[in-house]
Amino acid sequence: MSAHLAQRWRLLALVGPTATGKTETAVLVAEALGGEIVNADSMSLYRGMDVGTAKPMPEERVRVPHHLIDILDPDEPFSVAEYQARAEAAIDDIISRERVPILVGGSGLYVRAVVSGVSFTQAPPDRALRRQLTEEAERDGTEALHARLVEVDPDAAARITPRDLKRIVRALEVYLTTGERISSLQALDRERPPRYNTCQFGLTLPREELYRRIEARSDRQLAAGLVAEVQGLLNQGYHEDLVPMKGLGYAHLVRYLRGACSLDEAVVQFKRDTRRFAKRQLTWFRADKGIQWVDMIEVGGPVGAAKLIEEKWRLGCE
Repeated sequence: MSAHLAQRWRLLALVGPTATGKTETAVLVAEALGGEIVNADSMSLYRGMDVGTAKPMPEERVRVPHHLIDILDPDEPFSVAEYQARAEAAIDDIISRERVPILVGGSGLYVRAVVSGVSFTQAPPDRALRRQLTEEAERDGTEALHARLVEVDPDAAARITPRDLKRIVRALEVYLTTGERISSLQALDRERPPRYNTCQFGLTLPREELYRRIEARSDRQLAAGLVAEVQGLLNQGYHEDLVPMKGLGYAHLVRYLRGACSLDEAVVQFKRDTRRFAKRQLTWFRADKGIQWVDMIEVGGPVGAAKLIEEKWRLGCE
């Protein structure tokens, strides 16, 4: 690849677990570099799901152009292949205008779809989740676990017999760790050379601080009307079995609104599952040796992180 082509196809990616400050950092980096942000958070694609997804605020979207936010209704099907095509179109458009494309989000599979050519169905193994699913099968029966798969991925379930525990567990593992159905990913199970020369940065925090911020953000979301947002979606006819309605916060508050648990119980489970999700995100991104990690405490928060990333980008990401 020539030096000119390598420069033309440069992409900056900013990733990491939820609640680490990606949005604020990305806006500051974009302002410094003349960039535009391409969303890589699967839940932020959906219209009407604002509070629970912690989307960039309207004022942040005014400061910097954002792409692939609010492009779908909650009942519209959407695959990783479609995301890849839409993201690449946005990135190519940004590059054509001599702006810097900045891919930002915590949905590891979406980031991988754009950044690298690895097989999409090869999600990193989550051994703890596998044990949990296997124990569930031992307790309730393999057929019960297969019934869970029918709910989230009926196409995969139709191809897997109710007694094939290994494949049932793998299909559920892929869905629970990536948010994508293995049936829709298998068509993309191929190697593909990277399209972009990408410089990746990951934001991280000490676990205690990350969990504190998750707790605080969950409380802010509830105070900002998350319960009313979920009720509004149900009132509009969006069924609780839709993939986005199974997202963090939404699934928990649906259970509360359906009378299956108290609000306090729903909140405790919401925070617990968000912590677990952040841990899975970190495991996913840590497996990518191309990511340069930025400790948000060491650099003094988003302002310091943005300054460091800007400097590294201008120096060629060394």
